[in-house]
Parts: sequence; structure tokens; C-alpha cells
Amino acid sequence: MSQDRTSKFARAAENFLGKHPAQLTERERTIIEQAISRRTLSRDPAAEFNERLTLGQKLADNVATFGGSWGFIIGFGIVLVVWVLSNLLLASRAFDPYPFIFLNLMLSMLAAVQAPVIMMSQNRQAAKDRDVSAHDYEVNLKAEIEIMALHDKFDRLREEEIRQIVLKQQEQIERLTRLVENHLGAKPAGPESQ
Repeated sequence: MSQDRTSKFARAAENFLGKHPAQLTERERTIIEQAISRRTLSRDPAAEFNERLTLGQKLADNVATFGGSWGFIIGFGIVLVVWVLSNLLLASRAFDPYPFIFLNLMLSMLAAVQAPVIMMSQNRQAAKDRDVSAHDYEVNLKAEIEIMALHDKFDRLREEEIRQIVLKQQEQIERLTRLVENHLGAKPAGPESQ
């Protein structure tokens, strides 16, 4: 960084975050640099996260999405009812007679496969939420810095305006004083001087 940018950076760190530049985290450093150079922080962290997903991760998310839907619950309920009714109606020729041992085996295998897949999807969603939250923090911090900078500019403009008003008032007082002195000096001597 140039000397001017370095001094701006140090002033911004002190003014806006109350920290010496050496005490800043990498994220705070980046935010102050972006604020000084007037660059935006806006990005879509969810889209960036989704672009990095592998085929297996996308498949796990789709399985979790379908496994947690009403379509799956209704469809699975229909399959269970058909399975049980068909085995009860076929009685002696049933492919899985009561107590439906094969059905229990299938349900256990489905649960054994589906649970870890849903957990993987939830873990990825939690990581995605952390990315989004970190980005929100960065944007909020930069917005705070920008607002504080605007307040500083407004305060400086207001101080300059007040200084100009005071100078004009002093000029007007001086003019009035001269006018009064001229007016008093030009009066003829009255009874008080006798």
C-alpha cells in the first residue's frame, strides 16, 4: 500500500473499529480496504456454495429434499398399504405373510441408507448457512463503516458551515460597530458636553 493508503487505512481502523491496524482480523482488514477503495461486498454466497457441490452432494440434497416431502410420505404410505393388503388378501400364497418380516427388513434398510444421506445434506446446509451468515456480517460491518464515514463528512460540512456563519456574523458586527462609531462621532455636541 502507498503511504497515503496506509495512513487512510490506519485512520479508518482507529475511527471506525477502534483498533490499531495490527489488531484487525483478516475479515476486518478486507472490509476496511473495500470501504476505502469504494468496492462492493455484495455477492451471493449460496450460489457460490452450490457451484462447488459434487454430484454426490447434489444427489444427497435431492434425496433429502424428496425424503422430507409430502409426496414421499403419501407415496410411501400408499406402498405400505398396498403391501400389507396384498399380503393379507393372498393369505397362504403371500410373498411376505404376516408379521411382514421382509417389509421390516426393507424399512430398516431404507432407514439405514436414508438417515446418513439426510444428515450429510443437513451438514452441508449448516455450512452454507455459516457462509451466508459470515457474508451478512461483512456487509453489515461495511455498511456501519460507510454510515460512520457519512456522519463524519456531514459533521465536517456542518462545522464548516457554522464557521462560515460565525465569520459572517463577526464581519456584520464589525460593520455595525463602525456604523455606530461613525454615527456617534458625526453628532453635534449636545448638552452633555457643555
